Amino acid sequence: MLIETPPPFKNDDLLFDFARQPWQLRQYTDLRKRIFCDEQRIFTNTDRDEIDRKALPIVAVSNCMGMPDRVVGVVRIDEREPGLWFGSRLGVADAYRQKARFTVQGLFDVDNAPDLFKTSVGAALIFKAVSTATALGCRRFLANVQMQNVSFFERMQWKLLHTVDLHGMTHARMEASLRYYPPSQISLAQLKQG
Repeated sequence: MLIETPPPFKNDDLLFDFARQPWQLRQYTDLRKRIFCDEQRIFTNTDRDEIDRKALPIVAVSNCMGMPDRVVGVVRIDEREPGLWFGSRLGVADAYRQKARFTVQGLFDVDNAPDLFKTSVGAALIFKAVSTATALGCRRFLANVQMQNVSFFERMQWKLLHTVDLHGMTHARMEASLRYYPPSQISLAQLKQG
């Protein structure tokens, strides 16, 4: 008799919020390390840098029976000069990368949100990042994107500006079309709770 191990459970109920509680911050850091150090080997021991001192850490958290359970996606945003924001360290836990059907909390201000941002956890994190920044006064939002992800960002209404060399790899400097990312009142309310 062959007994197979069932696949890991993937919850369909996700909360998009800011990492503030110690367990969220720990899992936020751990997931970044797993993705950018262990898996992609872009960094050696840690991917943390000076930007982390001022960045807003955004997380996708799976809920279990209505309670926050586990960080399954991460991104950070920071303002580099007045009105100019950057997003970085976008990552999704391996088990959630292909997840296309999920319910969300803390993401859209209206029920008729664009389907474009409901296609993946990564797409939803991008929406959360840019719409939060626009609510905080962003007039321009940029990111340095790994080349294999350029077409994904283009589908999310970003345009390629030029390439830059970072961490020994070529990245695409890309800019979000802000008209697709209205200011998020939900994000502002969440930030006030912190």
